[in-house]
Amino acid sequence: MNWLTALRLGRVSNLPTVWTNALAGIVLSAGHSSDSILVPLLIGLSLLYVSGMYLNDAFDAEIDARERSSRPIPQGEVAAGTVFAAGFSLMAVGLVCLATLGSKAFLMAILLAGAIVLYDWLHKGTALAPLLMALCRALVYGVAAAAAYGASGEPLLIGAIGLFCYITGLTYAAKQGAFDRVERLWPLAVMAVPLAVGTAAALDRPQALPFFAAFVIWTGGALWLLWRRRQGDVGLAISRLIAGISLYDAILVGAYHSPALGLLCALAVPVTIAAQKFVPGT
Repeated sequence: MNWLTALRLGRVSNLPTVWTNALAGIVLSAGHSSDSILVPLLIGLSLLYVSGMYLNDAFDAEIDARERSSRPIPQGEVAAGTVFAAGFSLMAVGLVCLATLGSKAFLMAILLAGAIVLYDWLHKGTALAPLLMALCRALVYGVAAAAAYGASGEPLLIGAIGLFCYITGLTYAAKQGAFDRVERLWPLAVMAVPLAVGTAAALDRPQALPFFAAFVIWTGGALWLLWRRRQGDVGLAISRLIAGISLYDAILVGAYHSPALGLLCALAVPVTIAAQKFVPGT
């Protein structure tokens, strides 16, 4: 495959949201970060994310041929077997990177890799797919916390629950994206949970208030697009919700670490949106 196909298959424009997830996992667990931890952690998690995107297309090749013929495999840009091989190879290299961070981090990474494969294999045939995807993202917090030798305490648990619910709602909407419509909006009520988590964090630690306000405005705008239901709104809303993951992380990082690091997470939002103009995030 050529490099542009490789980037499209990996949805690499969304990688900044994985990096901010890693920072949030470290901060929420009060773990210790350094270059010796952060570099292999970000590389390993990035490889697992990209591998999951590759396997998603490989497992969905037949369905995409009917419903999303513009994807690289139906277009004949690359064979499904090649994508399978690349996906599992990237996953193996990612696990090796994370194994250097200790046995606990490696165990969490194995769980994450298993959840990724399970989602890619089953997601088209089960209504529980949004929960599986949400589990994958929540486990990123767990891998980061384990790599930084952090504690699995209340902040990490509550933060992960909020992220889980956000990704559940996002994935539910994304599954309708191929048809450019979301028939039932009530399942998106689950996204009230990250709103509640953010509210509690901002009220307890006012330095997180600017990030919380940005999250409310950004997420509210994306959800309004889903409610409006004009042509193209679903795809635009999903792209914005994906980028908004980093704003959720910014609330927590700003609350439990520093506004400066929270701002770094928030800046991942425009970076993701800009990258999505060159490499679609869905």
